[in-house]
Amino acid sequence: MTKKICVVGLGYIGLPTAVMFANHGLKVHGYDVNDKAVKLLQNKQVHIEETGLQERLIKAIDSGNLTVSTVPEKADVFIIAVPSPIRTDKTANLDYVRSATETIAPYLEKGNLVILESTVPPRTVEDVMLPVLEKTGLEIGTELFVSHSPERVIPGRVFTELVENDRIVGGINEKSSQMTVELYRTFVKGEIHVTDATTAEAVKVMENTYRDVNIAFANEIAKMAERIGINAWEAIKLANYHPRVNIHLPGPGVGGHCIAVDPWFLVELEPEVAKIIHLARQTNDGMPLYTTDKVETIMKAKGISHPRVAALGLAFKANIDDMRESPSLEVIKHLQEKGYDVSAFDPHIKENQLEVQTQSLDEAINHADCILILTNHDQFSELDPNQLKDQVRTRVIVDTKNCVDRTKWEEAGFELYTLGDSKNSPKL
Repeated sequence: MTKKICVVGLGYIGLPTAVMFANHGLKVHGYDVNDKAVKLLQNKQVHIEETGLQERLIKAIDSGNLTVSTVPEKADVFIIAVPSPIRTDKTANLDYVRSATETIAPYLEKGNLVILESTVPPRTVEDVMLPVLEKTGLEIGTELFVSHSPERVIPGRVFTELVENDRIVGGINEKSSQMTVELYRTFVKGEIHVTDATTAEAVKVMENTYRDVNIAFANEIAKMAERIGINAWEAIKLANYHPRVNIHLPGPGVGGHCIAVDPWFLVELEPEVAKIIHLARQTNDGMPLYTTDKVETIMKAKGISHPRVAALGLAFKANIDDMRESPSLEVIKHLQEKGYDVSAFDPHIKENQLEVQTQSLDEAINHADCILILTNHDQFSELDPNQLKDQVRTRVIVDTKNCVDRTKWEEAGFELYTLGDSKNSPKL
């Protein structure tokens, strides 16, 4: 029976996972190299935004089941939940996974289980982790057990999905898989499906790649809709009434630690085969510039040569504080390259991450020639245009997420341009 777990990486996945195990009665030690984050956690303060995390963290620490520090501890199970980003050349950066494995190696003992939760390219367990673990002198598969069980949750719903979602477990052998299944049964109510480690790695990457390709299709539909006089959002909604159709939604790009990253793992693995995947990535990566060009077209039509743009939303999706791979950052960069005056605001990101960021919505919108909505936070959907109409210099709003009420904004005197909607947006 598992007596203690050491979770390596206390970010968007590792911390909720550690808290979940601790609140289900297991002893958990959380380890992270981020000294600032660790100090906050030791003071029972979260460093990331996630629904229900703060109260669950307090409960876990107060129970004595959760400790955190910048040093690992010996345990029965080690769960690695570190980033696996891509480099600028779109190849996988597995340095964090390799470093985490090397860090825990001195703490490993006979009978331990090592689980990789990070989303990684297929064969990472085999080709990156096992060579490091073999140096411990423990026989892999009989004295040291290893598996991959990728997280399958979305920010904002992590605690619900950790429990309810089906889980994939891929061990390097049957015993490794069995031990991993028994561990996650502590709180997982969904089905747990067992396979080998490489297949588990492939499954997670496939899931996110499917969504990326689907979004690329939606973005192509949005581009076409702007040329043929239809509303892509309406058309997609109607198409999705078909029982076997599930088209995703367009937007200014694709962000996050998974969908914007994982398809590149497959492109890197088999570049000559993954042609549709590659094209989808290029399509979605091109949406920030497409969005910028749309703003430029509108501003030129209005005769504004040096516009001030209020960019609303820096997180990659609604109602979270995660900016990883956010297309908003690319849009802002392109706007600045055009010489535009940009002010950015996001109610969920409490510390300024950009020079143009402000913590005041009023400051962002004051004297703006264009309000540009890049993230569909609830706060933006609920904005009252009557309160803003006298703050702006030009009453123009560009909505890339189809999240505001057209009638309300137009009645307040704004021209509303929605991405993918030439049916209702003003003619240019």
